Amino acid sequence: MITGLEHTAIASPDHRALAEWYVRNLGFVVNYQSANATFVKAQNGYMIEIIGAEGDRPAAGMKTPGFRHLAVAVSDFDSVYSGLKSRGVAFLTEPVESKGNKVVFFTDPEGNILHLLERQTPLP
Repeated sequence: MITGLEHTAIASPDHRALAEWYVRNLGFVVNYQSANATFVKAQNGYMIEIIGAEGDRPAAGMKTPGFRHLAVAVSDFDSVYSGLKSRGVAFLTEPVESKGNKVVFFTDPEGNILHLLERQTPLP
């Protein structure tokens, strides 16, 4: 029986440095590390596996085929947004509010796209 998604993997030239960015800026914790990978865990238990990269990164935009972003759920959008902004996080868009939901897109230091998301009502 499939119970859900456990983690997403991101390939990085320096998995330890990128993991530290997720710890420092998003409050994740390192919960496993090996020579070639670091797992970081969010407060809700979801994990990102950051693995050692091989080769060059292909060009990608917000709507090119494939995985495009990771949504980071927050309960205090304005506070988290201002905290990230004060730490120099690169934002791709301005915050938008629609139907009680708040969202803004940003990147980690390697250009992986994420967005903050605060939903007034969770999806069914």
